[in-house]
Amino acid sequence: MKRFGIVLMLQNKIIPYSEIAELSQKLHQQGKKIVFTNGCFDILHCGHILYLEKAKALGDILILGLNSDASVKRLKGNNRPIVSEKERALVVAGLESVDYVCIFAQDTPYELIDLIQPDVLVKGGDWTIDKIVGADIVQKKGGKVLSLNYEQGFSTTNIIERIKQDK
Repeated sequence: MKRFGIVLMLQNKIIPYSEIAELSQKLHQQGKKIVFTNGCFDILHCGHILYLEKAKALGDILILGLNSDASVKRLKGNNRPIVSEKERALVVAGLESVDYVCIFAQDTPYELIDLIQPDVLVKGGDWTIDKIVGADIVQKKGGKVLSLNYEQGFSTTNIIERIKQDK
C-alpha cells in the first residue's frame, strides 16, 4: 500500500501540458525562481543526476520538460526511446532535484518554455548558448541562459552501445 502512495505522490509532480502555464504563473506570483531544462532522459544515468542537481541549485523550482515518445523517435530514431514516456516521467519525478515534469510532443521545447516563462534556462555543456532553444524568450525577460558543464563519460548512447557489445 505504501508503494501506491509513492506513485501517487510522483504522479502529482507530473503536470499536464494544458496546466503548466497556470502552475508557472502561480509559482511566479509566489516569488519562486523557476529553472527549466528539458530532454529525453531515456536511460537515466549518473550524468543526468549530477546535471539536474546543478540545475536545481540555480533556483527554487526545477521544471523538467520531457520529450514524448513520438518526439524522441523523431529525434533519436525508431529504436528509441527504450523506456516509455510515462515510465521516464515517473523516474525523473522521483528525483529530489526535480519539482515538476511536463511531457511535450514537439521536437523542441520552445512552446513549453514560452508557457512557463522560466527565470533560468539550462542545458548540458554540449549546447552552446546560441543554440539553446528558447534562449530568446528567457533573455527577453531578463532571465539567465546557461550551458552547464558536461559530465564526461556519461551518455545514454554509450550505455546502449555497451549493452549491444555484451550480447
